[in-house]
Order: sequence, then C-alpha cells, then structure tokens
Amino acid sequence: MDLYYEISGGQIAGAREYQEDAFSHSYITDLDNKSGEKNAALVIMADGMGGHAAGNIASSLVVSTFNQTFTSDFGSQEPSALLRDALIKSNAALAESIRETPALDGMGCTMVSGSFCKGKVWWASVGDSHIYLIRDRELIKKNEDHSYGGYLDRMKAQGMEVEPEPGLSRNMLMSAMTGEDIAEIDCPVQPLTLLAGDRVIIASDGLDTLGAGTIIQMSAWSPTPKECVDALLKAVEDAAKPRQDNTTVVVVDVADRDAEVAAAPPPAPPAAAAAEPDPDETQPLDQAEIAAAISASKTAVTHREADYEGDDKKGGWLPKLLAAGVAAAVIGGGGYYYLTQMKPDSGPAPKTATVTPVAPASTTPQAPPAPTQVAGTTTPPPEQTAVETPAPAPPAPTPPAPTPPVQTPDVVATMPAEFADTLGSGGAGPSMVVIKPGAFSMGTNASTTGEESPARNVQIGAFAVGKYEVTIADYELFLSATGGKLPKALGSADKREPVVLITWDDALAYTQWLSKQTGKKYRLPSESEWEYIADAGSKGSYWWGFQPEKERAHCFDCGTGLAERRPTRVGRFDPSPFGLFDTAGNVLEWVHDCYHKGYKGAPTNQSVWDGGDCTLRIARGGAFDTPLSGLRSTTRSKFKSTN
Repeated sequence: MDLYYEISGGQIAGAREYQEDAFSHSYITDLDNKSGEKNAALVIMADGMGGHAAGNIASSLVVSTFNQTFTSDFGSQEPSALLRDALIKSNAALAESIRETPALDGMGCTMVSGSFCKGKVWWASVGDSHIYLIRDRELIKKNEDHSYGGYLDRMKAQGMEVEPEPGLSRNMLMSAMTGEDIAEIDCPVQPLTLLAGDRVIIASDGLDTLGAGTIIQMSAWSPTPKECVDALLKAVEDAAKPRQDNTTVVVVDVADRDAEVAAAPPPAPPAAAAAEPDPDETQPLDQAEIAAAISASKTAVTHREADYEGDDKKGGWLPKLLAAGVAAAVIGGGGYYYLTQMKPDSGPAPKTATVTPVAPASTTPQAPPAPTQVAGTTTPPPEQTAVETPAPAPPAPTPPAPTPPVQTPDVVATMPAEFADTLGSGGAGPSMVVIKPGAFSMGTNASTTGEESPARNVQIGAFAVGKYEVTIADYELFLSATGGKLPKALGSADKREPVVLITWDDALAYTQWLSKQTGKKYRLPSESEWEYIADAGSKGSYWWGFQPEKERAHCFDCGTGLAERRPTRVGRFDPSPFGLFDTAGNVLEWVHDCYHKGYKGAPTNQSVWDGGDCTLRIARGGAFDTPLSGLRSTTRSKFKSTN
C-alpha cells in the first residue's frame, strides 16, 4: 500500500476571552520516498497555561521551536528519538524566555505531537491533550493522560486502586512544560501502524466536552478532515458549556493511493483536452470583461453618501478603498508587545497601522509611479506585477437591494488592471488593483463567541484596492502636506515597511487627504469588501487553502526567520490570486465598519455597516505577532478608534 495523509485543523476560543491554544500541521519529505506526495507529515498542538498573553506565548513558542527542531533533523534519527529531542528543546526555549523576561514566570503548556511516516504514527505528549484513533467506528485514546484523574485510572487498570486525595481535582495536571524538568513524557519507541481508512484526531482537552459517542458520530458523518474538524467544533459550541475551554482539533485521514488509482475511471479521450476552461480557474484580468461585468452588476455596487460627498452622480467612478494596517500596541517600553488577539477591546486603539489604499478607477492608463522622495532618500516603488483574479462565485440566494449605478461601461473599459492616481502636490498615490465583482460566503458558523457568525452569502461589486499595505514612504507624503510628524519609533525603519502606530482616525484622515489630492473618492474598505479580497476566491480558511502554511506570511510562528517583534517590508511574500500582498500577516488592517458582535442583520452586499458601537472599529488580517493559525480570512479583532 502507498499510504498518504489528508489533514485539516481548526480551533475555537470557547467561553474564554483569549486563545491560548496553538497548533501547526505540515507535510515533510519522506527521505525513502521522495516522489510520493503527502507521504509524511508532522502535527503539533499545544494548550497554553498561565493566563492571558503568557499562555499564548508559551504554546506558540513550543509549537514553533518543536516544528523547527523536528523538520530540520528529520531523517537523521528514529522518529521517537527526534520527537523527544524536539520536546526537550522546546521546553528549554520556555526556560530561556522566562529567564529573559521574568514577568513570564508561571507560563507553560501541555502538548501532543504526531509524526506520520511510512504508514505509521509516532507521538510525544505531555499533559492531558489527546491523540485518538478512530478505526471501525471505535474511538481509542493512544497517549497517556497526565492529569490526576488519568493517574487514578491507570492505577485502577493495573489493579492498584488509589483513594483520591481530598481537595484534589481530577483535572489537576501531573506533568506539563514550564521550563522546569518535565515529570512525565509519553513517547513510545514503537509506533502505531496505520491502515487505509483510519482517522487520527489530535486535540486539546477542550474536546472533553464531547463524549466518545458524539465524537464517533460526528466523524462518521464527515467524509473529509475539514468537515470533521468543523463538525466537532460546532458540537462543542452547541453544547454551550458555561466555562468552555479553548478547543483545538486536527484531523488526519489515512488513504491508500494504490487503491484509488485502481478504482479510478479510465482517462478521457484526447478530445476532452480541448474542453472549455474551468470557470473556477484563475483567469487574466481583461478590460472588456470588466466593463461587461460591471455594466451587468451595477446594482451590486454600493454608493454611500457619507463616504462620497460631492460625488458625480451622473457617472461616478469605482470606489477606491484604503485598508489601514494595525499591528500590536506597544506597552511599557523596550519594544515589548501584547498579542493582538488578547482582549483587544480592553485598551486604547492599537498604536500601529498601515494604510492599503483602495481608490477610484483612473480613466486612463498611467505609468508606474516614480520613486518617492522622502527625507532626503529615494525609495523606489515595489515592482509592478500582472494581476489575475478568480472568476466570480455563484450569485447569492438573496441578492441585495438595487443601488444607483456608479460606473459607466465606457469609463471602465479604459481602466487599467493596475493604476496609481496623480497627487495634486506631485508624485503618485498608492498602487491600486482592480477587483472584479463576485459573491462569496462571509464568516463561519464554527465560532463559539459568535464574532464570525452566522455565515452568509454576500454580493460584491467591482472596486479597486491598494496592492500593498500603505508604506511609511506613502504616509510621509501625507504628513509632510498636513504638518504631521512620523512617530519616533519609525524614524530608522525601512521606508518600505507598512506604517504603524496610527489609529483608525488617523487612517480615515489619510483617505480624506488622498481624496482631495486626487480628486477621486478614497475610503477605508467595508468589512465585507476586506474579507472578499482576503478570501480571494478560496474555499478554505486562508487564500492559499484550508491549512496554515509556512513562508506564506509574516507572523509569530510562520517560520520565515524574520524578526518576530516588528513588521517587514511590504510585498516580500507571494501575492494572493487577486494580486494583493500581505492580506494575511505583517500588520492588521483597519476597515470602516463600526463594531457589531457577529453578523446578525449585516448587509448582504459590500456596504459599510454603521450603527453598533462606533467607539470600536474592526481590524483584520493578523499581524507579525499573531500565531499562524490566527491568519484565517474570517478572523476579526476590535479596537478603540482613537487614543
């Protein structure tokens, strides 16, 4: 048999105000079978302890250190020995972090990791997280439970029943990773031999909310790992446990490539190769196609008076948006940051931001912008690249109410795929990318807090959006014209980095300045517009697919080798299918909408959603200090709009 693995993972916060779990899963090269795809994989899950940022830091640090250690030495020794070595080095990393920052003393985590290779799985675990095998509709826990209750159960199974100590909870941990010596490690030398059709579930103890029967039932109803993850998390959510813990689930399905090949139908005749292209395939952006699409979908393009005062109602233009990035707020001094997913509405607005312009469509093609002169230095603009966009998704079941036309076909027909408007003070504005109209499913129902639900279909009209997060160089043009000053912390930064340390009000002022400079209408994107471009036609949790992948973005544990406490220059990573950079990671991005808890009553088109609590504004996309698993396109954060 030629076994391979299909993997998916996800997590919910439960009743907690912050997420302390971290996880990763990735395919690695099987040195004995380099030609096979998905023949070897590594899954790591850590459940943080210590409360607030400390638990999250511990789990993220363990996951990233473990992954780097294991993958760099993969094939050099037996998997069980390598797993144990990676675990010990991860624990040492915790100890070093606590020595460097004494305030973190007391943080720690439990963890479980599985190495899948050659039809077998080896594991290492500390604490009360789980690795389950589902085979023939039976749920079998494979790793040891290092809680007090697990200890009592093991003693009973060995015929040595122990009377529980008064006052000790069964949930009390007997072993954990804290930087100190680890009391117990479960890392057997002999692996579990896997069979085609097996399903392995690696999960935090938050899954304990569900009984074995429910887990088996949810699995039986789910043909794919992704559907199983969603079903289990939804079942935890539906249980509505008052003090529900964070829950992380990673599902690994074992499949036989040989059996699939044998069962596959014969290949189609050669003539089939000339069939029409798949409408879901990404196609080059065509000007005539844009004109026709916009002409046919004018009613899907929203036009808000509050955002477009003085607009030319007879012709108008495509709205240009501005996405302002927001990294983590600086606290205390010395460059320490709190993680943005940690109760972001409890303090002042995040002091870091960058602006990704979304602008009106230019009516004539323009040359790439000239180098921008900033503070005596010349910063060349990022390289211009061709843009490709996915074909529009199927229309939503209930289309939005019609709105006045905002773009005539003859204007759109002359609009370039990329452009930059001329500034009245000289030079060029940010590089803009035209986004074609379409529809998509916004949000997710797998949300315990309700922040990302209910999912709904949303119609999006054509618009243009900034190709990059707004750089320091771009923002300094605004500051120079308005008498503002760049924060001292950015004085020595690379001008190609996104501008940070700005509030939502600052970002709004920048869009208003761009409108005056260009004679066009810029604004911050609506939340639905932002998620549409971040999703980029993907059916997964990220624009690149269902699973977190390293080297896709700049984040806390993205494995890029970049500094973890600061953003990096824009455009460093591959663009999304829409031709946009850094919609995931680097810095969070402001959107226009006021804060609403969840999407009940939200617009089904791209309108800005007013009402709600307008003292809080939404930021999207994850940042340099966000765990990789937190870069999902549906993830929301909220912050105060001003200091």
